[in-house]
Amino acid sequence: MAKNEKRTRSLALYETILKLKDLEECRRFFEDLCTPTELQSMEQRFDVAVYLQQGLVYLDILEKTGASSATISRVRRSMLENGAGGVVQDIILREGLAKPDGNPEQA
Repeated sequence: MAKNEKRTRSLALYETILKLKDLEECRRFFEDLCTPTELQSMEQRFDVAVYLQQGLVYLDILEKTGASSATISRVRRSMLENGAGGVVQDIILREGLAKPDGNPEQA
């Protein structure tokens, strides 16, 4: 597959995600594409990002999420490399999940 065609196909995924109608359709879409383990990993990493944004320390995040210290470190590093947290931080702040009571498990 040519590089340009591969990029177009990759963009099609993100464009499709933007067109999902509601939460239920979004959940079903990802269940169709991802294994349960992949979904659990993404959900866990998002929870880690929320807890990092809330200022929790690694041991507390590990206890709350079960994520390894390597995963927590990887998420933290990714957030820092993307300039003040990037899109994930923007969404966490916009949705009010960065408050200490913003439990990601309820999001």
